[in-house]
Amino acid sequence: YLVSNSSASWDAARKDCRDRGADLVVINSPEEQNFLSMVTTEVVWIGLNDKEQEGTWKWVDGTPPTLMYWAKDQPNNGGEEDCVSVRSEENTWFDRSCSSSRHWICEKLP
Repeated sequence: YLVSNSSASWDAARKDCRDRGADLVVINSPEEQNFLSMVTTEVVWIGLNDKEQEGTWKWVDGTPPTLMYWAKDQPNNGGEEDCVSVRSEENTWFDRSCSSSRHWICEKLP
C-alpha cells in the first residue's frame, strides 16, 4: 500500500497509482477496511466509482463491492458524485465529485 503525500482528483490519483504499477485500493475484507483506517488520518480516494452507470458501483478491477461501509445517508449523489472516499475517523465511505481533491491509497497486488 502507498498513501499519497499530495491530493488530487480521483482520475489523477488513479493515474498516479497506475504509473507506479498499482491501482487505487480495492477493499476486499473487514480487516482491510480497518487497516486502511489506521494508516492515515486523511480523507482518501479508494478505487470505487459509479462513473459508467449511476448507482452501479464498481471497483477499479471491474468487480462489484461485496462489502459496503457507506456512511449514514450515503451514497447520495449530491451534485454528480461518482467517486468514493473514506473518512478514516469514522471508517466510512462517502460518494464525492471525482474532481474533488483528496489524498489516495494505492494497492499493488503481488
